[in-house]
Amino acid sequence: MRKVLLTILLVFGVCALAAPKKVAYVINGSLGDQSFYDSGYSGIKQLEQDFGVQTRVIECNFDPSLYYPSLTTAAQWADVIFVISYGFEEELKEVAMKFPNKIWVNIDTVVQDEKGIISSVDYREEEGAFLAGAVAAMVTTMTELPGINPQKIIGAVGGDDDIVIRSFVFGYEQGAKYIDPEVQIKVIYVGTWDDPAKGKQAALQLYAQGADVVFQIAALTGFGVLQAAQEIGKYAIGVDSNQNPLVPGHVITSDLKEVGKSIYKIFKMVLDGTFEKGKIYSFGVREGAVGLAIDEYTKRILPEETVEKILQLQKMVAEGTIAVKSYQP
Repeated sequence: MRKVLLTILLVFGVCALAAPKKVAYVINGSLGDQSFYDSGYSGIKQLEQDFGVQTRVIECNFDPSLYYPSLTTAAQWADVIFVISYGFEEELKEVAMKFPNKIWVNIDTVVQDEKGIISSVDYREEEGAFLAGAVAAMVTTMTELPGINPQKIIGAVGGDDDIVIRSFVFGYEQGAKYIDPEVQIKVIYVGTWDDPAKGKQAALQLYAQGADVVFQIAALTGFGVLQAAQEIGKYAIGVDSNQNPLVPGHVITSDLKEVGKSIYKIFKMVLDGTFEKGKIYSFGVREGAVGLAIDEYTKRILPEETVEKILQLQKMVAEGTIAVKSYQP
């Protein structure tokens, strides 16, 4: 019996030693966007609180010269590395190959290496964007709301013309047409993620073309979209984090991409042994990873019956009653 107990203690001791103690979060941009990067950071902070791990955030500030050394620094220090690798996917593969015993999790795009070291979290962002498009289409026909004109026009401002933003736009268009096939969708890609002035300029251009609602899909650049909506009495839809409170009365809802919750979920899988290296994890509305922020700010703008309709649509997407098509480049 004593031998059995000793064996159990040894096993648990090994498991404890093997549990990850250090977690790095490497991002191509920088914190402070109140959107995508900050959503991920909230998950990192939650890991500190709930599991007592040490964490480190490495911001590359969109500087290509920092990508490789940032990944190397993270790999030398951390046990688990969460990466947002837009623009440095090849560097990620190269560094991961040099540190194959580390746990590498790429967020929001799929990066696959030949040895199956890197895992990816791939969001079905078309589903959340579908719901955002449905909301925008409903609102553009509600001429009883202040600032809504008789035209059926909605818009979107993308941070860059890449596959992820194209997926958002594709879903947004689907949702709008699901509500009303006559709705027109106008899109501007500004080519930057950290310039609110350019986001504001693009939004004002769309509002001038008749759009009542503009969906921002542009990180910090998109904050300018929210400012433009407030300035001229129009409406916007936020992205990634709940941006409804940022410009009360003008942000109808936000299309959430729960990066922080995804990081937390993946880390728990690492702890319980269900995480798989090299796997692509697909997260959407059903998994609670994307969806709309419907709160008191939404309810101040929209009537109760409209809010109920939106929630029902979200439920239908989660259940698969509404099948949202994936973007195929």
